[in-house]
Amino acid sequence: MTCDPADLTAADHLDAAREMAAANRPFLAHLLAEEAARLTADPATAAGIRAAFPDPNLTRTETD
Repeated sequence: MTCDPADLTAADHLDAAREMAAANRPFLAHLLAEEAARLTADPATAAGIRAAFPDPNLTRTETD
């Protein structure tokens, strides 16, 4: 891991997103995936990344 956040790649962010998803931290996973998608040059790949980590605020259901 590098010390400068500007040196992180899309792959670094995607790995971190997977770790956060596995740790049941969906919003943080979504934010990291958004950054990975932003750093990805191919629009189709970026769309796939976004689809794999949707915004949990838009997909959750209330359980009152």
